Amino acid sequence: MPIVQIDLLEGRTVEQKRQLVAKVTEAITESLGVPADAVRIILRDMERHNFAHGGKLYCDK
Repeated sequence: MPIVQIDLLEGRTVEQKRQLVAKVTEAITESLGVPADAVRIILRDMERHNFAHGGKLYCDK
C-alpha cells in the first residue's frame, strides 16, 4: 500500500486538492500497478509562518 505525504502552504481550495489527489493516485496506479483503493495520500497544510526559505518566513515575504 503506497502512502504519500504532501506538504502544502495553506490557501488551496478543496477542489484543487481533489484534483491533486486524483492525479497523484493515477500516477501511482499506473507506475506501480496497484489499485487506486490501495493508495493513501496525506495532505498537510502549513501556515505561512511555519515555513521559511532563504532565511525568511513566508509570511514576511
